[in-house]
Amino acid sequence: QVRLAESGGGLVQAGGSLRLSCVASGSIRSIENMDWYRQPPGKQRELVAISTSRGNTNIADSVKGRFTISRDNAKNTVYLQMNSLKPEDTAVYYCNALIRTDLLGVSAYWGQGIQVTVSS
Repeated sequence: QVRLAESGGGLVQAGGSLRLSCVASGSIRSIENMDWYRQPPGKQRELVAISTSRGNTNIADSVKGRFTISRDNAKNTVYLQMNSLKPEDTAVYYCNALIRTDLLGVSAYWGQGIQVTVSS
């Protein structure tokens, strides 16, 4: 069984920074993508950042220049460094990963989500 656990969220003032972490654990054979999504209040979930197993990354235009995604493959961990936060960044942030297990092959897994609130 695979589990994704997010940490690092909370309340921050506009202009501040937070770093989110997501650790994958369980019967993991390999990890393909590790990505971050967010769901602002009353809105649909949206993709924020992508990290592939080959080290390629992509950042949504709405956060480009402020957010950075990085990954530690040895620790099965992906990070989202968020700088110059704005009130519109307020959302529940979710980790998503494509993980290969011996039992299921490649499947998508979600973390439970973590709240980020940016006050003005």
